[in-house]
Amino acid sequence: MKGGNNMSKMEIVNIKNEKVKDINLKDNVWKNKPNDAVLYNAIILAQASLRQGTHKTKTRSEVSGGGRKPYRQKGTGNARQGSIRATQWRGGGIVFGPQPRSYAKKMNKKERRLALKSALAYKLSNKELRVIDNISFETPKTKEIMDLFKNLNIVNNKVLVVLDELNDNVCLATRNLANVKVIRYDEVNVLDLVSADIMLITEAGLKKLEEVLGNE
Repeated sequence: MKGGNNMSKMEIVNIKNEKVKDINLKDNVWKNKPNDAVLYNAIILAQASLRQGTHKTKTRSEVSGGGRKPYRQKGTGNARQGSIRATQWRGGGIVFGPQPRSYAKKMNKKERRLALKSALAYKLSNKELRVIDNISFETPKTKEIMDLFKNLNIVNNKVLVVLDELNDNVCLATRNLANVKVIRYDEVNVLDLVSADIMLITEAGLKKLEEVLGNE
């Protein structure tokens, strides 16, 4: 469900958590009515796409050995056997074992966009969206990003940092932090959004994200 072209105000802060100005958010990006069913399907799709599907067991035709009968057909008192690599033998092939497959699922473009906008709407309504004027560090030190998070009071949260362009110092400063992920505005996805406690986006990243989603 698409909203109109109305605007909602959002506060922009600097790295010291001081208010810089207010910015208008596009309601057709941030204030759509969330569709939980589509959002759920998008999460399942994203999780399924992460599965490699390389699991493999060997059938009796792929297990080595067993080229001749283990013993003669008659006269032993045992049940007849054709190969020691039959499935009932220890070391034999596996029946109905897992085979390589793709776990990929399909979802049309409109549903993908609706799911993404639903996740963004939840971020805004749950007050999990923070907008900062800029993020840049002189040195690629983890202390830099931790000081920023302390100023913003989001140290103990799982944070998704969204930039307009990836910054080497920011990426290097966060690579040791398991609860922080840095992406570009055009890499924003449903799984990262619902997994994060806080979405921290730069003003430039916000404008570019709205350009992509606001014109659809």
